[in-house]
Amino acid sequence: MLGAVLLFAALNAGAGIYVLNHVGDPRWSDGEPPLSAPSFSGTPMVGQFLGPLDSALNSVVGGVNAFLAFKQALPIALGFLGTSGWALMVSFPLGILATVITYVMDRRRAADFEKYRATVDQLKVELEQVKRQISSGNSFGTALPAGEQPARADAQGMIQVLP
Repeated sequence: MLGAVLLFAALNAGAGIYVLNHVGDPRWSDGEPPLSAPSFSGTPMVGQFLGPLDSALNSVVGGVNAFLAFKQALPIALGFLGTSGWALMVSFPLGILATVITYVMDRRRAADFEKYRATVDQLKVELEQVKRQISSGNSFGTALPAGEQPARADAQGMIQVLP
């Protein structure tokens, strides 16, 4: 769950950065055509002197168009970045919750492991007692339950039930 929230936040942040890197994309515009500067170079008699004014005016209009494109793309980018921020805010409590759950599960596993360890230690002690009884030749306390046949090992170490 936490990974999904963090992925959602990262994807939204990436989308916001993409929008800011491509402000001139028509997907973010309001559908208005970009501004264009009138040409003064075609004016009779003085048009040849107004050529530099055309290039300056085109430069200004280009800057205004870039500003308008940024102005139109900014709310979309902020929407993505805001959503990413909210997702990150949600991820902090989820991270704490995941940490607590992991801690509780680890404690439970450690307790189960200690219980199994105690059982194994007890079985080792009992095995040692059985080995001591077998090596000393005493078979008291090792009576078979009613109805069971004694077993013996053959030459290959396989255990066989005696008839």
